[in-house]
Amino acid sequence: MASSMPMPMVFTTSHHTPLYGNGWTPATGGGYAGTCIFLVFLAIALRLVFAVKAVCEQRWAIAARRRRFVLVQGRTTEAGRIDQDPDAKTGALITVNGVEENVKVVQARDAFAPFRLSIDVPRAIMTTIIAAIAYLLMLAIMTMNVGYFLSVLLGVFLGELAVGRYARNDENFH
Repeated sequence: MASSMPMPMVFTTSHHTPLYGNGWTPATGGGYAGTCIFLVFLAIALRLVFAVKAVCEQRWAIAARRRRFVLVQGRTTEAGRIDQDPDAKTGALITVNGVEENVKVVQARDAFAPFRLSIDVPRAIMTTIIAAIAYLLMLAIMTMNVGYFLSVLLGVFLGELAVGRYARNDENFH
């Protein structure tokens, strides 16, 4: 029968608490400090990924609003209006595609955006990374080691201090 350490039900200050498995059990004070520093950086990384995701979401929303246009039949193009204006000396209007398109930009409604591979795959990857890091931090806290717990809190504090202004509050933010 394999020997296993029972999970403590109270906080402990042991410097020999395993993290993520028996293979990661600090044997020295320096090893314990290194483990705590790792947890600080892991918590900072979680805040960074939250911020990156929020910035990406904002950019994707802006791009989606800019993409919305409808063709307008019978509408005079800006180039046509310039040609007909006797006071206009010269005028040229070229779009990204190299031609003036007869379109009208409209505001996006508050409906859900359609599936876009270029947006939904990175969003899913970032959400998966967030979940993985959050679960690893949760497992560290569940060891009930005070040093690990405080390290995670310090990392959350430093990460929030550094990039908290970029992350938006939503139901996944903790």
